[in-house]
Amino acid sequence: MDQGFRLRGATAEDADVLADVHTRTRTAYYTAGGLPEEELADPSGRRERRAAWARVLAAPERATVVAEDPDGTVVGLLAAGPPHHGDLDVSTCYELYQIGVLAHAWGRGVGGALHREFVVLAEAAGCVEGVLECWASNTRAHRFYARNGWRPDGTRRPGPLDRDYVRLRLTLGSRGR
Repeated sequence: MDQGFRLRGATAEDADVLADVHTRTRTAYYTAGGLPEEELADPSGRRERRAAWARVLAAPERATVVAEDPDGTVVGLLAAGPPHHGDLDVSTCYELYQIGVLAHAWGRGVGGALHREFVVLAEAAGCVEGVLECWASNTRAHRFYARNGWRPDGTRRPGPLDRDYVRLRLTLGSRGR
């Protein structure tokens, strides 16, 4: 137990809760970045996220970890695995698809613990570099990643509100511990 929560590998039974945590965390950062909440409220989006989580949980090359309170309530998630981008070498890069922590659990070390777990997973996969994409307007996440050693690599792609997704990289080794 670390600061009142524990990490565990997600299972197929977690697809609904992962879709819920994902929905709530993305709503928090997109609305903080100026995207109207009504644009995020489409019920079909939640169904699509639930189906996507079921596919992620069934993919052996991907890692999904949850942070849960002592009562079993999931308060955060981590998803990682081989990079999605064709310009990255899957033998040396490991992608952080998502760290999401519910707002009421911010400041408890959940994100830091999930980040340390990402580093462990990436190094266990034999990778020397982490990569992720972060929406430019998600300033809280940018601060978190910068504190943990991530740096922009200059790669961007279009995102909501004409604000790009920015690619960040982390040199692995002793970092993030």
